[in-house]
Amino acid sequence: MTHSVLLAEDDRPIRTALERALTLEGYRVTAVADGIQALAAAHRERPDVILLDVMMPGIDGLQVCQVLRAEQDRTPILMLTARVETADRIAGLDAGADDYVVKPFEVEEVFARLRALLRRTTAGEGAAAGPGSETAGEAGEPGEASARAADSGVVEAADLRIDGPSRRAWRGERELELTRTEFELLELLARNAGIVLDHSTIYDRIWGYDFGPGSKNLAVYVGYLRRKVDVPGSRPLIHTVRGVGYVLRED
Repeated sequence: MTHSVLLAEDDRPIRTALERALTLEGYRVTAVADGIQALAAAHRERPDVILLDVMMPGIDGLQVCQVLRAEQDRTPILMLTARVETADRIAGLDAGADDYVVKPFEVEEVFARLRALLRRTTAGEGAAAGPGSETAGEAGEPGEASARAADSGVVEAADLRIDGPSRRAWRGERELELTRTEFELLELLARNAGIVLDHSTIYDRIWGYDFGPGSKNLAVYVGYLRRKVDVPGSRPLIHTVRGVGYVLRED
C-alpha cells in the first residue's frame, strides 16, 4: 500500500530534500511551506500521516496540531523540532503530537518513526484496541493490580478502566483525556499490571522502534501520563523501576 504524507516545513532546502527522500521511499507526498497551507491540505486530502515542523510563520506547527486535534482529527503527527528541552517536547505532546524528531536528523530515523506510526494506525484499525491489545499480553499474566481484560476489550486494573474499542479511559469516575500514544502506553501498562516492562519492550510495543538508551522519549510520555492518571490525592499507579522500566501497580 502506498501511504500519503503531508509534509509542512518552511525551510525550503529541508522541505525539498525530505520530499525527494520520501517520494523515493514510496510515499505520496504533499509538501507545503506554512501552517495555513498545512491545515488546508489536511482538510482537503486526509493524509495517512503528517510530518510537521514546529517553527513556521503565521500558524506554527503546535497550533496546526491543536486545531486538528480539536476537530477530532486523529491522523498520526510526527513533529520536526530544533528544540531539545523537555518543556518543548511536552508542549508538542500537549498539542496532541504522537512523536517528534529533533533537528538535525538522519532521514532513516524519520522513515523508521513514520513506519512505526503507520503500523500503529493499521493495527488500531484492524483490532480496534490498537497494538497493546494484541501484543501486551505476551509479557505475562496480569499481576498484583488484578488487571482484567474482558472479551469486550475493556481492561480493568486497580481503579482504572480502559475501553479499547472506544479508546476511552477512566480513573474512578473521572474520564482521562489522553492522546493516542498516552492511551496506548496506559493500556499496555494496565494489561501487564504488576509486571515490570523494560524500556526496549515498551518502545517496541508502542512505537515499533527502539530509540536506544539515550532517548528521553519514553520518560517524557510517562511523566505526562502521570500528570493525568496520578493526580494529587490519588494513589500513584505508575512506578519507575530504576535501570529497568515501568510498572503499573498499587502500593
